[in-house]
Amino acid sequence: MAGKAEEEFRKLTVELRFLEQTAEAVKSRINMVNAVITDLTYANRTLEGLEKEKNPELFVPIGGSSYIKTNLEDRDKVIVGMGAGVSVEKTWQEAKDIVIKRLEDLEKTMTSLQTQFAEVAGKVNEDRNKLEALAAELRQRKPPGNV
Repeated sequence: MAGKAEEEFRKLTVELRFLEQTAEAVKSRINMVNAVITDLTYANRTLEGLEKEKNPELFVPIGGSSYIKTNLEDRDKVIVGMGAGVSVEKTWQEAKDIVIKRLEDLEKTMTSLQTQFAEVAGKVNEDRNKLEALAAELRQRKPPGNV
């Protein structure tokens, strides 16, 4: 009987390690998606803010925490990153639509990842409780001299 409990203990230990690694991977993806959401939110707010300004002044980063002050002359076109290092010229409205669509898609992805993380975390807690119970059971069965 002790052999079966020990085997179950080993099995739960391996499963727990796998689940913890899965939880870390999901958490990492959540962090990446969060970073992209933040970036796209800034882009969306910038597009909305610049659209309202008549002659907006901009600070263009040139590196080393240095900027050039400039005015936005051409408001009709925006260069939008499409992925894989490809950018295309779009109208102001098309650019806003692309950014908003990406934000909506990422929010759905975030919800899915958070659900997945909650499920894995729940299973981790469940397995830890089982593991602790099995460890206590195994300690009670073994004589003190074998510890």
